[in-house]
Amino acid sequence: MVAHSPTDEFEGATFVRSSFKGATLRFSDVRGVTMRSVDVAGLDIDSHDLAMGTLLVNGVDVVPLVEAELDRRFPGRALRKSTTPEGLREGWVGVQAAWREAVADTPAELVDAHVEDEWSLAQTLRHLILATDTWLRGAIQRVEQPFHEIGLLFTGAEQMGVDTSPFRAEPPAYDEILRVRAERQQLVTEFLATVTPEVLAAERPDPWGNAEWRPTVGDCVRVILEEEWAHLRYIRRDLALLR
Repeated sequence: MVAHSPTDEFEGATFVRSSFKGATLRFSDVRGVTMRSVDVAGLDIDSHDLAMGTLLVNGVDVVPLVEAELDRRFPGRALRKSTTPEGLREGWVGVQAAWREAVADTPAELVDAHVEDEWSLAQTLRHLILATDTWLRGAIQRVEQPFHEIGLLFTGAEQMGVDTSPFRAEPPAYDEILRVRAERQQLVTEFLATVTPEVLAAERPDPWGNAEWRPTVGDCVRVILEEEWAHLRYIRRDLALLR
């Protein structure tokens, strides 16, 4: 299969009577793509920021339908957008309960298994350690070096200039991952236990250096919740395939 990566040669292009059957697009920009009179049987779209835009199918924006169905499948997911301390606390309790179930239900032989180009459960938990370190310890609490060495960076981080020196090269044992993950979960629990509306409204710098966005403390918590629910969905999807 021919690979086109990375490239912008298709921006603004028109494809007529072309076949993309079986093609795979990853980390690609398909915003504003228009498709007319196309065969979409079996088309599989997975977007982490679907809720931030529109997706028209036969003239119908299906984003609200997708979001409602995901909220039904994942009770408590809707609370990831909460703006109150009470709502955020409840949302955190809900997603952690869902994660405990997912981890407990995963057989030992599948902990490090993964589908093509996706993370395993062990890798996913390491990434969630990173997410907590980034948005709680780094952004909210402003710890100078917030990262645990077993955290797993997102794909392409090194190419973006992210300092990878705090992170361990060799994969940790699963028991260590579970221990550090539990410690980071407890940090969020303790923070949310006493947080006030005034604290949630305070601004912070974007921990990844985006000068155009100054998130509030509440925004940072909502990013943590978004990461938790999104990666729970991914791992449930992938484990179902592996089983």
